[in-house]
Amino acid sequence: MSSQFDTIEYLQAGNPKQRLAYEMLKQNQILGKLSKYDPLLAGTIPIGIDIESSDLDIICYCREEEAFVKTIRQHFGGAAGLELRFPEIRGKRCVVAQFQLAPFTVEVFGQDTPSRQQLAYRHMLIEHRLLQEHGEAFRQQIIALKKQGYKTEPAFAKALSLKGDPYLALLRV
Repeated sequence: MSSQFDTIEYLQAGNPKQRLAYEMLKQNQILGKLSKYDPLLAGTIPIGIDIESSDLDIICYCREEEAFVKTIRQHFGGAAGLELRFPEIRGKRCVVAQFQLAPFTVEVFGQDTPSRQQLAYRHMLIEHRLLQEHGEAFRQQIIALKKQGYKTEPAFAKALSLKGDPYLALLRV
């Protein structure tokens, strides 16, 4: 299933932060450097519900962890504050690389799941649809909840009165 979020071109016509993200991603060739991992920009910036502390989330389909880590180190080893973590999320080991490329914190997430099937991407598509359906007041409510400390999916779950695990409940909306 194709969506406007399959490339970053839509950012060029977005809000100032989205346009800045587009320029930084293009200038640093981030998606090109990660191209063999089917990178997709996900998270709050693409759908305009980011707050000041929001980072750029890039999800990748990483079948071979060692090769993925080598690619990260090769291309982003010189970036400020590079940190690598290897959390297990919902039973799957992942690679998370975080670094600074002014003015953004960039988080590259690799998992042995095709990019468009990863929860981050699926959630973003659902959140985008909900934002379109519920309008500007709803978007402002989500941003306000995020500023209060809610993560994105729990903010949507609260605003929509969803029960149970917000990450799973959002998939059913």
